[in-house]
Amino acid sequence: MKKNMGSADRIIRIIIAAVIATLYFTGILTGTVGIVLLVLAGVFVLTSLVSFCPLYAPFGLKTCSVKKA
Repeated sequence: MKKNMGSADRIIRIIIAAVIATLYFTGILTGTVGIVLLVLAGVFVLTSLVSFCPLYAPFGLKTCSVKKA
C-alpha cells in the first residue's frame, strides 16, 4: 500500500472522528445512525493511521505531496 493521504487530510479525518465519537458517547447520536457513524469514525482513524484510503486508489487520487526526483 502506497501512501495516498496528506497530513491535512489525516488531521481532518481525526477531527471528524473525534467529533462523531463525542456526539455518540454523550448520547446525542443514538440508534442505528449513531452506530453507523461510529463505525465510519473508526474507519477514518484507521485510514489516518496508515495514510492510505482505499477509496482514493481506484480513482488515482492522492492528497499527499509528490516527491520530485
